[in-house]
Amino acid sequence: MPLSNLNKEQLDSAIAPLGHNLIIASAGTGKTSTIVGRIGYLLNKGVKPEQILLLTFTNKAASEMVSRVAKFFDEKTAKKIVSGTFHSVSYKLLKEYEKNITLKQPSELKTLFKSIYEKRVIVQYNDVKPYDGGYLYDIYSLYLNSSYNETFEQWILKKNNDHKDYTLIYEDVVDEFNKIKKEYGYVNFDDLLLEMLQLQKENEFNFTEILVDEYQDTNPLQGKILDGFLKENVKHKEPKSLFCVGDYDQSIYAFNGSDIGIISSFDQRYPKAVVHTLTKNYRSLAPILNLANRVIEHNPRIYEKKLEVIRDQSTYIPKLLQFDELYIQYEFIAKKISQSITNRNDIAIIYRNNSSADGIEANLRDMGIECKRKGGHSFFDSKEIKAILDLMVLLINHNDMMAFIHIVEYGKNIGKAIAKDIFDALLKVGHGDIFDGLFNPDYDIRKPYESTKITNVQLGLFDHFLEMGSTAKFVNLGWDEKFLNNSILKHPKLTLEGGIFLYELYKLIKELKRISNPTNIIKHIQAHKLYADILDTLCTRRAKQKDGTINENIKQTALLKAKRKVETLKQLSLRHTNLKNFINSMILGGGELTQGGGVNLLSIHASKGLEFTEVYVVDLMEGRFPNRTLMSKGGSLEEERRLFYVAVTRAKDILYLSYASYDRIKKLDFVPSTFLKEAKLIQ
Repeated sequence: MPLSNLNKEQLDSAIAPLGHNLIIASAGTGKTSTIVGRIGYLLNKGVKPEQILLLTFTNKAASEMVSRVAKFFDEKTAKKIVSGTFHSVSYKLLKEYEKNITLKQPSELKTLFKSIYEKRVIVQYNDVKPYDGGYLYDIYSLYLNSSYNETFEQWILKKNNDHKDYTLIYEDVVDEFNKIKKEYGYVNFDDLLLEMLQLQKENEFNFTEILVDEYQDTNPLQGKILDGFLKENVKHKEPKSLFCVGDYDQSIYAFNGSDIGIISSFDQRYPKAVVHTLTKNYRSLAPILNLANRVIEHNPRIYEKKLEVIRDQSTYIPKLLQFDELYIQYEFIAKKISQSITNRNDIAIIYRNNSSADGIEANLRDMGIECKRKGGHSFFDSKEIKAILDLMVLLINHNDMMAFIHIVEYGKNIGKAIAKDIFDALLKVGHGDIFDGLFNPDYDIRKPYESTKITNVQLGLFDHFLEMGSTAKFVNLGWDEKFLNNSILKHPKLTLEGGIFLYELYKLIKELKRISNPTNIIKHIQAHKLYADILDTLCTRRAKQKDGTINENIKQTALLKAKRKVETLKQLSLRHTNLKNFINSMILGGGELTQGGGVNLLSIHASKGLEFTEVYVVDLMEGRFPNRTLMSKGGSLEEERRLFYVAVTRAKDILYLSYASYDRIKKLDFVPSTFLKEAKLIQ
């Protein structure tokens, strides 16, 4: 039984009566064991596994908990538990109810949003510059996640009243964005939660208990979804139980809409709530935990807690490393790691700002120290991976406009505008399906076809090029007759090289249509000339010098890295036999992927939930950590302090804190972080 290994506090929490239970679980106090114990208790009480909903911060965490349950029960039972992040659970339930949605990467829809925004001509009022398209997309996402019952206009004015003259334009952009998404069935992570809210209004969900991990990082939108699951079942009149585990000292996602007020008001919102506290820390040595507590105690106490250190060895004490210059700091840390006896995979370098990672990574690699980086750009945002996924998306949804444009614009002299023209033309000659437009085009385009396209007055030719253009430049190339006669080749701006690219795409898609296994699809794309040309284009761009020349060494290195990424994608595909499931799994779990082995380079947010034998927290200077710039944009010193607490409590045995006095490149002087003073490491 998973209950047998719990201490008294964990056990009391795990067997608490059904109702509203909040477990305050500080870093290293065994929250995962408590949650697994709770699930075991529910199953033994006769609760069916499919009536248990487990919501976690990452899909990996959910998978690990379910695996631990399976060790005590059979795997079939454990797999019936509905588990995952708010987003992945919403996606599963929406698909169960046969909702027609196409999940897209946030970066893709951000590109769409920016393209809509850039069509507007915005006159600046007074000295206030309008938000740019990318930033407006981000704050709209923040609005969706963090607002309670306000309109977007009300929310913006509350945040920044100086933008009142732009709010109608902002709302107009948002309206068009949502209209296009609806037209193509696109959804991003925000939309999954909004769709889930609507599904809850239309249907009843028979969950006996909802368990929530990392409750301190719940945002208002997620809070509404929890309330939706807690609604009493009208048919069966069954009470719903809520079991939340979190720690207010580790609430670090305010920038993403999380509201610490949700955990702090738990016992007020649920009058019969019971608050439990786990006080025994099994992770860190006493000196590390004492240092963390000296700093975090400067924050207001919401629920009282006093941690007890279980590991009483005091072999190491935290050390402060001081440097005259920023990059000397990075070089020293790399040398120190090269001499460390700790396994490289159990060492972490943790930073507040992603800009710190470049200097650290360069020094580690220069010394031949293998490392892996998480918390910056997603693996799935790399163009070489996106190209493969876009090709796979087209096999599932022929008319995915964005996937088509992303691929076709790699053709020489083909940009987004021409790619969009070709997409629209294929729809026309394919009577609404671009694959029909490619493989079975209607040669008599005078037949009526209902198109929603608005005439492109800038091109002035698009609506007529299907009839007026010429394909003469493409004859005698040995192409399939069917493709050679396709009217899309008549586009007046399509060059010979562009046409050749389209023919390679035509051949590749024709071949891929016969393959269903995701791994085999990736292998086929990998070996095809079209993908080789895409890689060559990307790596040539990456190797281009300021004077316009191409550095061949850089190009070959870039090519090698790109091919390694493809191999990683291929490995990820081995667990999947269904293409659609593979694509959605990659989108939902993409942010959790860490490639390779070696020393871990982590932003503090990416380090959440992890632990390491040896930890370096770097760049502890005022301005950088705490990050005063982000504080001025709505952050707070309290949240920065919680970030420090999270970073420090990743360490089990060895902890180094470091700062530098000067940055010779930017010519900046620094003073030590206020957290070093609060930790009593400096005066």
